[in-house]
Amino acid sequence: MERFNVTGMSCAACSARVEKAVAKVPGVSSVSVSLLTNSMGVEGGALSKDIIAAVEAAGYGASVIRREDAADAEMLETDEKQLRRRLISSIGFLLVLMYFSMGHMMWGWPIPEALAESHFMMGIIQMALTIIIMVINRKFFISGFKSIIHGAPNMDALVALGAGASFCWSVFVLFGRILPRGTMEDLYFESAAMILTLITVGKMLEARSKGKTTDALKSLMELAPKTAILITDGVEREVPVEEIKEGDMFAVRPGGRVPVDGIVTEGTSLLTSRCLPAKAYRSTKRRDAE
Repeated sequence: MERFNVTGMSCAACSARVEKAVAKVPGVSSVSVSLLTNSMGVEGGALSKDIIAAVEAAGYGASVIRREDAADAEMLETDEKQLRRRLISSIGFLLVLMYFSMGHMMWGWPIPEALAESHFMMGIIQMALTIIIMVINRKFFISGFKSIIHGAPNMDALVALGAGASFCWSVFVLFGRILPRGTMEDLYFESAAMILTLITVGKMLEARSKGKTTDALKSLMELAPKTAILITDGVEREVPVEEIKEGDMFAVRPGGRVPVDGIVTEGTSLLTSRCLPAKAYRSTKRRDAE
């Protein structure tokens, strides 16, 4: 099985679309996409470049994993750090935006007299702060509109459309009504900024949960034995688990672990989750760990 990193996925619909696109590549016998680790496993004789091209045609990115454990850990750690920086920056500018947009109206916070008398300048400041937050969270717009272009809208598309609609309407009101009339009108710049910031909070929590879950899964995978004692014509030799084939005979020593599924053919003992038996097995499945 060849492993790939997949970038740009944000929901279950994304992983399903990637899986469907790769399954159509000639030579691919099976494909499994994990949203949790942003990875994909592909079996078959298809070339890596064809698989990557299919993923990119679906609107996502892909690359071959050379060092699986390191790649997964580094990618999750990088994503969490980037989201943390985005979140901190977004919250900082959002607080300033809320001060100018609602602070003086709801809580009577002081603002310069020049701004209090100019609704247009207040709107310009709000627009500038919102643009900064939109640039910080531009990934939502890139991923969202990219998914719309490819005909498969995802969660980022909803975020981008919601924030974009609030921003565009506010710009229209600012330059189409407030500027020529000089009157007070409702603006929704803070709504666009709030949407982006709150979704970033969710993404941050999701990334942290992914990291913890992935660590737990890796700990469980490390419990699986890497080698097995193969019995060939009465002779025992230690071989990698990957070399065990259906019908092979292998032994499990006291305190050892069953490397693959099998049928007990000789010996009696007690099977537990911690201590495995000293028995002989005949393999029934090649790669599944007990």
